[in-house]
Amino acid sequence: MVTALDWTSDDVSATRSDPWDLVVLGGGTAGIVAAKTAAGLGADVLLIERERPGGDCLWTGCVPSKALLSIAHDAVAGRHGRGLTRPGGEVEFSAVMQTVHGVVATIEPIDSPESLRSTGVTVIHGEVRFDGPRSVVVDGTSFVFRNAVIAAGSSPFVPALDGLDTMTVLTSDSVWDLESLPASLLVLGAGSIGCELGQALARLGSDVTIVESGNRILPREDEDAAESITSALIADGVTLRLGVSVESFRPGAAQLSDGSVVETDTVLVSVGRRPRTAGLGLEEAGVSLTERGFIEVDPRLRTSNRRIWAAGDITGHPQFTHVAGSHGSMAATNAVLGLRRSVDLATIPRVTYTHPEVAAFGVGLQHDGTDGIHARTVGHDEVDRAIAEGQTDGFSRIVLDRKQRVIGATIVGPRAGESLAEVVLAARHGLRARDIAAAMHAYPTYADGVWKAALAQLQEDLASPWARRAVRVLLRLRRWLTRS
Repeated sequence: MVTALDWTSDDVSATRSDPWDLVVLGGGTAGIVAAKTAAGLGADVLLIERERPGGDCLWTGCVPSKALLSIAHDAVAGRHGRGLTRPGGEVEFSAVMQTVHGVVATIEPIDSPESLRSTGVTVIHGEVRFDGPRSVVVDGTSFVFRNAVIAAGSSPFVPALDGLDTMTVLTSDSVWDLESLPASLLVLGAGSIGCELGQALARLGSDVTIVESGNRILPREDEDAAESITSALIADGVTLRLGVSVESFRPGAAQLSDGSVVETDTVLVSVGRRPRTAGLGLEEAGVSLTERGFIEVDPRLRTSNRRIWAAGDITGHPQFTHVAGSHGSMAATNAVLGLRRSVDLATIPRVTYTHPEVAAFGVGLQHDGTDGIHARTVGHDEVDRAIAEGQTDGFSRIVLDRKQRVIGATIVGPRAGESLAEVVLAARHGLRARDIAAAMHAYPTYADGVWKAALAQLQEDLASPWARRAVRVLLRLRRWLTRS
């Protein structure tokens, strides 16, 4: 999706004597937000990008993938109003990809160099590296800074598997260059990206097999959510091979660890991402890495060099665009204003945009009553909007601590990501189930699932012995006050 570079750098004098208030390395979401935030505060900001501003989210991530998923859903639903079908009803894949690229082109101006410059950010193109603890060099020109933010992002990890070079190898970066739909596709990894793209391409007509070494898909998610998406993938014709791995490839086939063979010549690798730290000169800058190769940061996103912050994927925090955006803002204000804002890792939302969606926050919460942590779940066969639309397979689950404060949630169903927002807000502010139950919710919406789950907890609280006694006292008092 990243095409030939067609933008030019600002004219930055090599003789500039004053240090920049903030130098930003990378023009993805974290870098753009950091640069615009700092410029908005009146700081003198230089952003350096080696390809095109916008980053993975715009060119190879959120934007094109959601466009593709929407088209694939329309195909299954029989809606072909975008001119994407041949006379026989078959989806025209080249038209699909042209539509996806068109969506990217529509959004691209928001992240363009011109947009950045309009906010006061100076933007230059080139390969950047630190040549000291307070300076970077770009194409032989050195720039001194007061503070810097590293926002270089991450890239798909491709394992060294025997014979992989005999396959057409795709990643979440390169799948957007497809001109024709693969007749068959082997997906390595059943995380969010593997499930999303696997389902989409299966719905468009590819014979998809997902291979996952673990015993279930979506390993970070609630087991019930994983089961729901497993059923959905199978219903869409996806073959799931769980608990096995690919040992090797040969032309036209993959050999699995259980001795079976999957015939295919195209492989989509979705087994994780690695930070783009190579060539940045981090050692010269005095910036330390973690054992996993990410930049080591404190809760305020400061690195081992007190003049340098890091933001986004490169920190090893959850690799989501909304995390990168929040990081960018936090790193910029902490660096430029000397604030002490800290990252909240407990309430980071995540959404897998399969059909149905899985939206959640909180990882590894055992809600079996241990330490008072428990859950309230409402199946969507109890949600009127879901019943009206025939989408009752999902559920809404909120996880509560012993004081009934919201600490996690999982929602499976249409628009689950939107329904999750109020639960995240509740957790962020330490609210209880009763606070959600007391808020008036529009009817009928899928958010009724969250409201009903909270209401169920409130009703149980009101049925407790102490609550019943309090109600009886109030009832007797009211009778006495209104006796005449």
